[in-house]
Amino acid sequence: MHLVQILLPLYDNGGDPFPLAEYARVRDELAERFGGITAYVRSPAEGLWQETPGTTVRDDIVIYEVMTELLDKGWWRGYREQLSARFRQDLLIVRVSEVQLL
Repeated sequence: MHLVQILLPLYDNGGDPFPLAEYARVRDELAERFGGITAYVRSPAEGLWQETPGTTVRDDIVIYEVMTELLDKGWWRGYREQLSARFRQDLLIVRVSEVQLL
């Protein structure tokens, strides 16, 4: 079993919030394809990273998760590229972990 997480920014690089409809669209796409989704949207997570020495960048994000038996890496690469364009990101994180259900 695989757990796939998508980290979506709340704001574009200019600080403007993305429309709520964009998050609903992603939610609906994933729920339709994978039969369910978990969305962490109530308290945005905070991402911090060093872009250059001495320059820290901050981002508020929401996290969407789906579980799937089969991992279609090609589909996920294409979907990440679509989301990167829709959310105007140079790099949008989609990560996967192998999980065991207990």
